[in-house]
Amino acid sequence: MEIKDYLTTILMLSGAIFILVAAFGILRFQDLYMRVSAATKASTLGVGLSLLALAVHFSELGLTSRSLATITFIAITSPVAGHLISRSAYMSGVPLWKNSKVDELRGQYDEKSDILKGVEEKQVNKPGVRSQNTG
Repeated sequence: MEIKDYLTTILMLSGAIFILVAAFGILRFQDLYMRVSAATKASTLGVGLSLLALAVHFSELGLTSRSLATITFIAITSPVAGHLISRSAYMSGVPLWKNSKVDELRGQYDEKSDILKGVEEKQVNKPGVRSQNTG
């Protein structure tokens, strides 16, 4: 076996382990927010390592560029999707785990507009930005 084969094997096994950890996290964590965290972090790394193994194994410019573009796309979109899923769940009233100690978002959102209160104040005070409340 060549060094390329060893590197491919290490990357593929590492990717599979991270995907397995993500699956266990989804099954074992107590609430939706922790499950989303496990799904977005560990699986993103696992898929990225698997695609990197694919690029190393085949060593073709077209395949390598597509796999690197896919890794970049997943690394950008997965955390954003996880954040949006968690935010919409929080806004819908999905409860935190019963042993959660702190809810830092409680009281921070305006119930009518679903905007953080600090963000709304900053937009009102920006020069050139008109508030919806003023005519």
